[in-house]
Amino acid sequence: MSTTVPPFPDPGPGPVSLTERRKAETRMEIARAAARLFVGQGLRATRAEDIARAAGVAPRTFYRYFAAKEEAIAPLYALGAERWVRAVREAPAALSPPEALEHAVRHTLTPGAGVSAPSWEWARTLIRLAASSPALRKVWAEVCLATERGLVGALAARMSGGDDNVAARLAATSRLQFAAAVASAAVRAAAEYWASSSPQETRSPLDQALVNLEVLRGFAWEDGTREDGTGKDGTGEDSTGEDGTGHEG
Repeated sequence: MSTTVPPFPDPGPGPVSLTERRKAETRMEIARAAARLFVGQGLRATRAEDIARAAGVAPRTFYRYFAAKEEAIAPLYALGAERWVRAVREAPAALSPPEALEHAVRHTLTPGAGVSAPSWEWARTLIRLAASSPALRKVWAEVCLATERGLVGALAARMSGGDDNVAARLAATSRLQFAAAVASAAVRAAAEYWASSSPQETRSPLDQALVNLEVLRGFAWEDGTREDGTGKDGTGEDSTGEDGTGHEG
């Protein structure tokens, strides 16, 4: 495998407390060391002890943070996902949920805006690595699932009008969870397609991600849940039946 790897991107805002910041820095140093070794000498040839040595930590420190060598690159997988969720949460308040998702994608997937050139190279390399190993695919899938959960919270917060109780109720609805799952899958599929494309392909996954997200423009974001958390008939269920007419069948 090639030993030429790009410089790592800046991880961005970190934890507030000194202890948490140090832990996050250690996790990221281990992740960077793991990625360099996976790219440079291959996943199979790399041991957890090799990663620990390259990161300048003891093996027991490595295992304090990660249960297996494949898990060590999870923080790098999570970087872009966390930025996207944060961008959804911080998008202009006037934007509708689908507009906020698209705004956030533009912010995080536009080269030179939310993502630097080194970040692009690492994103492509690491996502491609996930396609080559079942163990790494599992780590990538877990990060994508965490992203989905983060999107639920970010979207609920946007739709709640600043009311934490309303946000909690919205986050618990299957409708919002479904929308977040679709949004997460839309961007993941675009990223995976881009990562598997030719190295000469210079376009970002932005265009495909925006096309994929179009399915949510006509989505019924409101599910008829009242502010007291009950359905339209006040019983916790929608007053219409399964066929939408008020009858069971």
